[in-house]
Amino acid sequence: MPNQTVNEKAPNPFLMALEARAPWEWGVALAAWPMLKMMGTWPKPSAAMGEPQHVIVYPGLAAGDASTQPLRAFLKDLGYEVHGWYQGMNRGPRKGVLERMQEQLEAVHKDTQQPVSLIGWSLGGVYAREMSKLAPKAVRNVITLGTPFAKSPRSTNAWRVYSMLSGETLPDELMLRAIAEAPPVPYTSLYSKTDGVVAWPSSIQQPDAKNSAIENIEIFASHLGIGANPAAWYVIADRLAQPPGTWKAFSPPMGARFLFG
Repeated sequence: MPNQTVNEKAPNPFLMALEARAPWEWGVALAAWPMLKMMGTWPKPSAAMGEPQHVIVYPGLAAGDASTQPLRAFLKDLGYEVHGWYQGMNRGPRKGVLERMQEQLEAVHKDTQQPVSLIGWSLGGVYAREMSKLAPKAVRNVITLGTPFAKSPRSTNAWRVYSMLSGETLPDELMLRAIAEAPPVPYTSLYSKTDGVVAWPSSIQQPDAKNSAIENIEIFASHLGIGANPAAWYVIADRLAQPPGTWKAFSPPMGARFLFG
């Protein structure tokens, strides 16, 4: 089958310029959190899942655990045991990176005797998806934020940075097909049509005959701010709160549907 992804366009300069709104998203999330917490709005972990539930959060390209700290603090406040990836700046899948990630995942799974939820921002989401394929019994679900997996890396405005930091050439067609394969666990892809870094079609997971628990959820967010976006936080909390074996597609809450596509 010929490569259909080479000419996929990256977001245009106008969308790139809209990434300047990312600090506003961070500010809104941090300001809204205490108020919504007081109102009891956020979905909480289900008692049916046992205590505590563990979550690992992976950062995007050229970012580290500091970038996911607000999200991790939010999840910890909800009652989850949350882990960073603890590998400094994400410079791509350099030698030893994926091996250390798998070791961490399997260690948490072994210690808790429970599957772990994985959340990945941008490139971190590619990692989360691949970890679920390498160790499906250790993973409860996967949630990705603005993650490019369905198209060529050239459908992003970050592919040159990726090549520079990772020291690797772009994936070939065979690898792209493998990356595009759906995770074998419940999977949620959060994307934005106003993403200025990743072309949103790159974040759309096609239906999979082996996994019916797949969904793509559109929110209004920038790429640099999606991990601190209140709508994204609500979806994440809602998805994590689902008891095992009771997966249902996300339904936006009344009064907040304007935040979702």
